[in-house]
Amino acid sequence: MVSANELQAAAEAVLFAAGEPLELQRLAQALEIEEESAEQVLLNLAASLDERGSGICLLKLGTKYQLSSRTEYAPQIRSVLEIKRNAPLSQAAFEVLAVIAYNQPVTKSFVEQVRGVDCSGVIATLCQKQLIEEKGRLDLPGRPLLYGTTPEFLRCFSVSSLEELPELPNHDAEKSIEAVMEEAKEAENKEADTEKNNIAEE
Repeated sequence: MVSANELQAAAEAVLFAAGEPLELQRLAQALEIEEESAEQVLLNLAASLDERGSGICLLKLGTKYQLSSRTEYAPQIRSVLEIKRNAPLSQAAFEVLAVIAYNQPVTKSFVEQVRGVDCSGVIATLCQKQLIEEKGRLDLPGRPLLYGTTPEFLRCFSVSSLEELPELPNHDAEKSIEAVMEEAKEAENKEADTEKNNIAEE
């Protein structure tokens, strides 16, 4: 029978080798134990890393887990790897990210209705930075793409789940967002109808 220490060491090895967020289910399968047991192993691993003052910590990103260097050692890591500081997000990028985070999954058209400007470039940038990703398509004419946040978004903003995001300022903002959603859907329907008419005319 595998001991608790051996399971903990195995979990640490698997997470280290994965190098990216790993679903609890996949980790449980690798360790050949139930998910509840795997979760306890991870809690013990996180506590062990903290107790011994390790430079590595265990992050929980939604239903995924990842080993990561601690933020306080970022300067030393950068000096060794010669990592240049990533360009900060623009104000526009933060605004688009906020709209998506609080209302996901949403379409590009919805984001543009909220902000009042074209957001194609900003959305592409956020996708490249892996802060948002495609989450399927909306069941409307034209089947527009839906976008939502990623585990990388949770990691960058140091939250375990979207439930930890601060609440919106007031109910009026929520109502306005619902109104914009309806306007966005109407705009998407009109765009789809226009495309159909253009095809028919050709």
